[in-house]
Amino acid sequence: MFGFYLVLKNYKNWLKTRLNRRQERAVVALIAFVFGLFLYKVIIELTVEEVTIFGFHDIVDLEKPSDRPPQRPVLDGDYTKQDLQLVLESLIQQNYWFLTTQELYDYFVKPDRLPIPPEHRGQKRVMISTDDGYTSAHFSLMEIAENLEQKYGKKIKIVWFVNPPFMGKEGLQLPHATCEELRDGFQKGYYDLQSHGSNHTNFSELSDDKLEIDLSKAQQILRDCTGNLDPDRTVARHVAYPFGDADDRVEKIVAKYHLSGYIYNNQMLKLDRLKSPYHIPRVSIHNRIPPKKLIWLAKGGLL
Repeated sequence: MFGFYLVLKNYKNWLKTRLNRRQERAVVALIAFVFGLFLYKVIIELTVEEVTIFGFHDIVDLEKPSDRPPQRPVLDGDYTKQDLQLVLESLIQQNYWFLTTQELYDYFVKPDRLPIPPEHRGQKRVMISTDDGYTSAHFSLMEIAENLEQKYGKKIKIVWFVNPPFMGKEGLQLPHATCEELRDGFQKGYYDLQSHGSNHTNFSELSDDKLEIDLSKAQQILRDCTGNLDPDRTVARHVAYPFGDADDRVEKIVAKYHLSGYIYNNQMLKLDRLKSPYHIPRVSIHNRIPPKKLIWLAKGGLL
């Protein structure tokens, strides 16, 4: 504020040499108004509750030859296990709450929100999600989660948006984690297993009937996989749209099967501005974003 005062004073002196008194007052008033409006917007943005939701794809271990060329191509959506561990360790040290999809829905999204549990009041929040369900991501994330729990005594939660029919199968480029591998992460309390549709098809390109088949099939296979491990039926309650977006028609059909839907728009979730639980924003992560920037983004920084 003092710096702004000096700038304004100097500018006022400069104006005196070029404008009459009436013009000078008008220009200074305009500058003060613009600055006040800017300050007001900054204050509003700082007081809006935000949650950063990261969307990863494959997590590769640089120490494994199988995760490096020529055995495996380098893809833009890759992130290294080594860098991600730095990010997650920093967030644990800063006492972040690693949200599951159901926690985000219950405490922040649904109209009749539940009160935040005492142990989480005042905590900063973040969601770590990964799409598609690749095998290398599973092994990297499990090792990170187990290492961090052993070191800090805290579990991190990782949201998996998977295509259940692909479990245990080779993809066009990468193999997918098996049902048993995902069950292991779920049983140990690290994984939150949710849907990414059956066949990774753009939902907006499917007819109503085909979309309902895609959604119900994915939900059923994933719930059959977890079975008795999920008595509260938290698995496959939520969905991330393949290719990152959905129109009104898709959202209406998705609402028959899921409580919320996730998009990619590289924006933070501003809790008081979310118009629909079926349009929850995520930040798409690629291999050019360094760990320090991810930590900064978790705090609400701009991409």
